[in-house]
Amino acid sequence: MSTFEELAGRLDDISAELDQLSFDLLQQAVAEGATRRPDDDKVVTQARRAVEKAAHLLRRAQPGD
Repeated sequence: MSTFEELAGRLDDISAELDQLSFDLLQQAVAEGATRRPDDDKVVTQARRAVEKAAHLLRRAQPGD
């Protein structure tokens, strides 16, 4: 397994953690009676998308490029 693939796998794990954090934030907001999406969730979602993009880019790259 290449270093790129290993890093992409670690980023996948981070993405999953961010996804769980987002779910927890939304669940907490609903429990508190919120009527709109929490700002923190927007930031976490943006970070998760960036991490997913980085993992995708690493998988596309060829070592030595």
